[in-house]
Amino acid sequence: MTALPIVLAGARGHGRWHLDNIRRLQDKGLVRLAGVCELTPLTADELNGLGQPEQSADLGALLDSTGARIAVICTPIPTHTDLALTAAERGVHILLEKPPAPSYAEFRRMADGVAKAGVVCQIGFQSLGAHALPAIRELIAEGAIGAVAGIGGAGAWARAEAYYRRAPWAGRRRLNGVDVIDGVLTNPLAHAVATALALGGSSRAEDVTHIETELLRANDIESDDTSCVRVTTAQGHRVTVAATLCAEDPDEPYVVVHGSRGRITFWYKQDRVLLQRADHGPEEYEYGRTDLLENLVEHLTDETGRTPLLVPPDATGAFMKVVEAIRLAPDPAPLPAGAWHLLSAEGRRVVPGIDGLVAAAADTLALYSELGAPWALTTANPKEVST
Repeated sequence: MTALPIVLAGARGHGRWHLDNIRRLQDKGLVRLAGVCELTPLTADELNGLGQPEQSADLGALLDSTGARIAVICTPIPTHTDLALTAAERGVHILLEKPPAPSYAEFRRMADGVAKAGVVCQIGFQSLGAHALPAIRELIAEGAIGAVAGIGGAGAWARAEAYYRRAPWAGRRRLNGVDVIDGVLTNPLAHAVATALALGGSSRAEDVTHIETELLRANDIESDDTSCVRVTTAQGHRVTVAATLCAEDPDEPYVVVHGSRGRITFWYKQDRVLLQRADHGPEEYEYGRTDLLENLVEHLTDETGRTPLLVPPDATGAFMKVVEAIRLAPDPAPLPAGAWHLLSAEGRRVVPGIDGLVAAAADTLALYSELGAPWALTTANPKEVST
């Protein structure tokens, strides 16, 4: 097989992860880094082991000159749709970083444009490449935990105040009149939302019937850093995801499937699964995962047509309905001064008790206000959206 030429748009910040992954696949002979699209060219040290790819700040010109087959797009959220369409119009296949777009309209413009162009687009929810997902679905189908009552998600993370100064769009809902929607549920802990929806078999837009949001912030930002969302699905499930970037003791995020006779917990960054059910001892499993760029390459080169694309745009439609509900919700309410404090040594804001609330929301499928959080009762501005 001839290595497929790739152009990477956005090679710094999170883009460094993609650069390392391309290096790994280049070493396997699957791809070749043909170009890098960055405002400031990468140095020889940054390109160590990747040869001398062409560099330009103009993605379209770079795709034309390199003959790239794949564009990996890891740029600011508001640029995703236009850059994906720039690639699609040239017949170039796409790996698009999550979240795919800042609004449902932009998502549809991207997805419809890609489909019209006849190219393939993979959305970069790496957790959806986990082998644990089909394994958990099989356990559910076998009745291992009885009837599914609902699905929870919990993410208690920490980010320093400097995190919001890393880029002009960080922590913004809009910038220069353009949607950004860089909130805790839509960007850093977006995987918790997408994975919870996927485990319930509710990943497409039409699977979502109702959404409730509670969006709050301890940091001095436009967007939310401590929030929860509850989605009602066409299957009748409730999916509640609670997340914060102001944890007291940051921990691994997880999703949990609640059944009438047990529960399945999935720590999606660790690919670790815990099955707890009636009349059995706890059972723990670890799984591998398929890299999404590698899956895209295999999908394009498999002449038998038997390698499905793992995360096409439609598989993120339900997630984008959540993004849209958050976009349309009232601006996140600031937590009262007494509800958070600054850890000076770490330069970050902490909300006391939030770790337990995040876990309780995932456990009970309740929102912060329903759990009695005093600041949520007085400041949260719930917004309900029926779709």
